Amino acid sequence: MSSNWKRNTVLFLASQTISLLGSSLVQFAITWHIALETRSGLIMTLSIICGYAPNLLLSPFAGVWADRYNRKMLMIVSDALIALSTLVMAILFMMGYGSVWMLLVVSAVRSFGTSIQTPAVSAFLPQIVPTEKLTRVNAANQTIMSVMMLLSPVVSGALLSVSPIGSIFFIDVITAIIAIAILLFFLHVPAHARAMEKQKTTYFADLRGGLMYISQHRFLKAFFLFLAIDAFLTAPAIFLPTLQVPRAFGDEVWRLTVMEITFSVGMMLGGLVMTAWGGFKNRYHTIIVANMVLSLFLIALGVAPDYWIYISVIGILGLFIPMYNTPITVILQEKIEDDFRGRVFSVMGMISGSVTPLSMVIFGPLSDMISIKSILIVSGIGLVILTFFMMRSKVLLEAGKPLQSENT
Repeated sequence: MSSNWKRNTVLFLASQTISLLGSSLVQFAITWHIALETRSGLIMTLSIICGYAPNLLLSPFAGVWADRYNRKMLMIVSDALIALSTLVMAILFMMGYGSVWMLLVVSAVRSFGTSIQTPAVSAFLPQIVPTEKLTRVNAANQTIMSVMMLLSPVVSGALLSVSPIGSIFFIDVITAIIAIAILLFFLHVPAHARAMEKQKTTYFADLRGGLMYISQHRFLKAFFLFLAIDAFLTAPAIFLPTLQVPRAFGDEVWRLTVMEITFSVGMMLGGLVMTAWGGFKNRYHTIIVANMVLSLFLIALGVAPDYWIYISVIGILGLFIPMYNTPITVILQEKIEDDFRGRVFSVMGMISGSVTPLSMVIFGPLSDMISIKSILIVSGIGLVILTFFMMRSKVLLEAGKPLQSENT
C-alpha cells in the first residue's frame, strides 16, 4: 500500500465527485422530463430498462476487464464514452431534434459506460486504501455522493425552468473532461499486479473462473440471493415516487426538487454517521438493522396522508441507505481476493441490472392500473419478511465479522 494513500484517495474521490455531478444533473433532467411530459408508468419502465439492460449485457465483460486490465484506464474510457454520448445528445437537442425516444437511446448508451466503470471503481478503492480504513472511506464517498445528489436536483430544476434541457447535457461533458484529466495527469497509481502481467488465460476462462469462485463460496451465493430479492422489492420505492408525486400531490417541478433534496440530505447525514461510527462490529448486523428500518418506512411511504409527511419519510429512507450499502461494499472488498474482485462486483451489478428492470416491468405498468401506495405497502411487507430470513443466515453472520487485522 502506497504511503501516499490519503493523497491518492482524495484525488480519486474528487474525480468521481466531479463526474457524478454532471451525470446526476443529466439523470435528473432525463427522469423529470419523461415523468412530467408523459406521466406514464409504461414509459418510465422503458426508461429504466434502457438504463439497466446494457449494464446487464456488458457486466460479465466489465468484471473480467476490471481484473485483467488497468482499472484507472477503464474508468477513463467509460467516462469518455458517457461524455461523447451526452455531447451528441446535447447537439441534437439544441438543433431541435430531441425527443423522449432519443433520451431512452442515450440512456442505454450511458449505461454501457457505467457498466464498465462500476466494477472498476469498486475494485480500485482497495488498491489505494488500507483495509482498516475501507469502511470510513466508503462511507465518506457515500456522503460526498449524497452532497452531489443534494446539489443536482436544485441545479437541474433551476436550469430546466430557465433554459433548454440541452444546456444540462453540455455541463456533463465539461465535468467528465475534468474528471478524466484528474485521473490521467494527477492520480499516479500503478496497475494491480495481474494487469501488469502477460495474460495467460483466455477471456472466457477468466469468466468461468469468476463464476466458479462465487459458486465455491457459500456466503457469496447467499449474499447475492438476498440482494436480488431485496433489489426486486425496493425498486418501486426508488422509481415510483417520481410518478406518485405528480399524480397525488401536484406536478410542479419544485415538488420533485424538494423530494430529491430531502432524500439526498438524508443520505448525506447517513453517510456522515457511517463515516464517524463505522457501523456495528459485525457488518452484517448493520445491514440487517438498516434493511428492517427501510422496510418499515417503505410501508410508511405507502400510507403517508399528505405531501410533507411523505417527504419526511423519504428523508428517513435516505438516512438509512448508506447504512445498508456501505457494509455490503466493504464486506466484498475485504473478503474477495484482488484477482477476483472485479468479477464479483460485476456479478453484483448484473443482479441489479436484471432484477431491478424485471421488478419495474411488473410494477411500472401495474402503477397505471392500481395505486402506487398499494404497491409500496406490499413491497414493504415483503421486505420485512425477507429481513427476518436474513437474520437466520449463519453463513452471512460469519461473513460479516471483521478481518483479524481489525481486531488487533
